[in-house]
Amino acid sequence: MMNIKRKIKVEIFKNFLDTSAGLSGEVLASLMVMGIIAILAIIVFIQAKFHDPLKKPKGLLFIAETGCGFFDGLVEDMMGPRFKGFGGYIMAVAVYLFIAFIFGLTGLPSPVTNLAVPLSLSLCTFVLIHATSIRYTKFNYFKRYIEPIPFLLPVNLLTMWAPLLSMTLRLFGNAISGWALMSIVYYFLQLASGAVFTFVVEPWNQVFFAPIATPILHLYFDLFSGFIQTTIFIFLTMINIGLEAPEDIDTISVKGGN
Repeated sequence: MMNIKRKIKVEIFKNFLDTSAGLSGEVLASLMVMGIIAILAIIVFIQAKFHDPLKKPKGLLFIAETGCGFFDGLVEDMMGPRFKGFGGYIMAVAVYLFIAFIFGLTGLPSPVTNLAVPLSLSLCTFVLIHATSIRYTKFNYFKRYIEPIPFLLPVNLLTMWAPLLSMTLRLFGNAISGWALMSIVYYFLQLASGAVFTFVVEPWNQVFFAPIATPILHLYFDLFSGFIQTTIFIFLTMINIGLEAPEDIDTISVKGGN
């Protein structure tokens, strides 16, 4: 009986390896990024659970608390008090997207260079946009597709997908362009290094120039560009979702709170 159980476990493990082997490097990198975020979240949870509320938080707990306060304030300023509590989602997207962009610094593929990742993030924003509109307008939501005249229904149905396409292609385009430029730079630096250090055995003669010239480029394409694209994405998310709620809701919410 024990041998049968052991064989079953071995077969399950083999099937898992065979399945994961078929995944692209970007997808595996994305899983690693989510694993890193999950581990950090667990550490913060444990620290918060045993932390004395009368003492000032330190280390990772302080960073997490500061981040929560920053994104809650940002959401309230950009979207209004009606979206109180939405800062957690924006923070999660920002942390994942920034780490995904700079993940290329490890030498592994960046998850954002796989179209599925920008598409998935943009699809979440797209769903939230229309869910927010339905929440506040109820059945009047469908009138947006026949205004100002019903003849424009096909055009309105096409333009409905504009935020999804623009946000997806913006993320993917910036990520893939940076990856392509860095690949070209690495290729020519390897050729130049190989031509100069001909007395060194291949392929070791191709690795001398890249570590000198590429750190500054990585600083821009991975770190700076990643920060800019993350900022643009979360701002577009907040703006597009916030526009779906009526403006008078803010006034009502503030008066009700007072």
